[in-house]
Amino acid sequence: MTSDRVSSVMVVDDEPGIRTALRANFLRHGWRVEVAGSVREAISHLEGKEFDLVVTDIRMPDGTGMEVMRATRQLSPGTAVILLTAYGSVPDAVSAMRDGALDYLTKPISFDQLQATAAKVMQVARQAPVEDDSLASGIIGRSPSLLRALQRARSAASTNADVLVEAESGTGKELLARFIHDSSDRRNKPFVALNCAAVPESLLESELFGHARGAFTGAVSAKPGKFELADGGTILLDEIGEMPLHLQPKLLRALQEREFERLGESRSVHVDIRVIATTNVSLAAMVERRQFRSDLFYRLNVIPLSLPPLRDRKEDIPALAKYFAEKHAAQSQTRAPQLRPEFLDRLQTHSWPGNVRELANFIRRVVTLSDAQDIDAGCFDREFQVAARSSNLSSALAPVLSPATLAGTPIRELERLHVENTLALTDGNRTHAAVMLGISLRTLRNRIREYGLPPRRVA
Repeated sequence: MTSDRVSSVMVVDDEPGIRTALRANFLRHGWRVEVAGSVREAISHLEGKEFDLVVTDIRMPDGTGMEVMRATRQLSPGTAVILLTAYGSVPDAVSAMRDGALDYLTKPISFDQLQATAAKVMQVARQAPVEDDSLASGIIGRSPSLLRALQRARSAASTNADVLVEAESGTGKELLARFIHDSSDRRNKPFVALNCAAVPESLLESELFGHARGAFTGAVSAKPGKFELADGGTILLDEIGEMPLHLQPKLLRALQEREFERLGESRSVHVDIRVIATTNVSLAAMVERRQFRSDLFYRLNVIPLSLPPLRDRKEDIPALAKYFAEKHAAQSQTRAPQLRPEFLDRLQTHSWPGNVRELANFIRRVVTLSDAQDIDAGCFDREFQVAARSSNLSSALAPVLSPATLAGTPIRELERLHVENTLALTDGNRTHAAVMLGISLRTLRNRIREYGLPPRRVA
């Protein structure tokens, strides 16, 4: 959805000639412009007005552009920042990019380049990326912190630089990676994802780089790896922190040279790919603990990105909840329920440690288990009471279900205990228990008979 509102920019530079030239350029392109000749004046403007964009010089008599950027982040989190720098201060600008600046331009300034970068800011601000892009990317929300992350992702998409996304589990890191791919000139080429934590260590090298026939036991035919399949497009290395140390040198070479050898071959394979890596842990901290190679970290961390946790963008929760309710209803071929305002208010009071993924699963559970077309505050309270009982039960069972105790316990006995506990949590409601267990009601009834569980209320 677009808007006809006038875009606003503040230009911060101590040189009057540059301020005048930039002001005239932005006015010619339809922007509303404020100017400031010092850090103090810029902060004063930020305290009184909101801007879509701040363009600031790095070196000024009373401070630096970094101070302007920090003040912008504090006073107007949704505002993008572009830094202007002389050649000698490029390292400062690169450091600022790592701290969240959208872009930096070197003097003398190219107005065409400045407008191209500024246009990306307005493309995000006017589109509400959210719902317009949600069908393609699944990213829903209008909060300033999310918009800022998407602005930076769009800027990264216009380059071929490798990207590292560090964010908590459940925030949507893979969705952001797809967003970057879909916003880039590689959008019509493959997007290939590999979850480094989900592949057995013994098979990970083959999954990455492929193998020749007979390269190892079971390799009955040649197979291309993910790098080869992604040629021309984007490869996502999800949970890169799980990459074994012994494979990291080969991955580093593949990233640096864009070439590798399949297992069992000596011929090099060249590829043209953009690499996006994601992690829910701090790779810098892993480097300090010598659990991750520093050279690989710096090679991946060309453009660092992050996504805000759901607790920092609670204004997006109602839109997300409605989206998940409608999505689940469509999958179930049922009519989407009405989420009452008091239910949405309750959602915003929860901290959601599992982030968007936890919210999605919660909405699915509520919609599945509720027979009503109106989901009210009572539904929220009931589900969290069940969750609380589950948590208490898990705590009570912790000594019983410790790894030492589980070892050697027959699978049949563990399944019996799991079914029995789930029935207890649902007060014997077999329909609800079957949903929670992910099995059919008929299968649950068979398990109850098979394990000789006591009869309970049948739903």
